[in-house]
This record gives sequence, C-alpha cells and structure tokens, in this order.
Amino acid sequence: MKILYFAWLRSAIGMPEETINLPEGVRSLHQLIEWQKGRGPAFEKAFADMDTIRIAVNQEYITDDITLTGNEEIAFFPPVTGG
Repeated sequence: MKILYFAWLRSAIGMPEETINLPEGVRSLHQLIEWQKGRGPAFEKAFADMDTIRIAVNQEYITDDITLTGNEEIAFFPPVTGG
C-alpha cells in the first residue's frame, strides 16, 4: 500500500510518501487512520483533527469508511480551495 502525505502533513510527519503492508487487524480506512495515530507523536499530532484532512483512495476523493485490500494508493491532504 502506498501512502502519500501532502502540504503540512508532509512537514509534520517528515516524509512525502511511504509504502507499507496493510497492518494486522486493519481492514478499513478508519482503522488505518487509527493505526496511523498510534505510530508516534508526529503521526498522532498530524491526524489529531480529521476535519482538517481530506483523503483520496486511488486518486478518488473519499468521505466514507471503505474496506481496504492493501493494494491501494492513499493520499492525505489538507482541504484545497479554488480561486
């Protein structure tokens, strides 16, 4: 699974992307987020307020919990405004 971090999330976590194996017991997007929060202080802080984070799975914006297979590309990014 490829995970991408954009904007201030990239700075907070200290990396732009990573490839991981789907962790044991993680089968949904919400479970993945909870797992991320448990990875250490930087992750806990970055994912503390999910109202400030948007998620795309396989380049498609997601607002609901979904089942994960471990083959997805998941991107975490702040809200984007146009103008």
